Amino acid sequence: MTTAIILINVERAKLKNTAEQIKGIECVAEVYTVAGEYDLVAMLKLKDISKLSKILTEKMSAIDGITHTKTLLALDVLTD
Repeated sequence: MTTAIILINVERAKLKNTAEQIKGIECVAEVYTVAGEYDLVAMLKLKDISKLSKILTEKMSAIDGITHTKTLLALDVLTD
């Protein structure tokens, strides 16, 4: 299982609708509204990393309101 973290900038007036649309995308486990440089953070859980390209280029790029994204891939996780 691969975890991808997508940092997202959104047009302010479309924040709630954009977050709801992102949550509806396959493999999106959680969507957070956040304060700071980015507006939303989407946590993706992927069984197949090849799905990430399709999600970014076909699904997220089609959502009105997204102005910029930055993608991070988790290399390791520390748990209790």
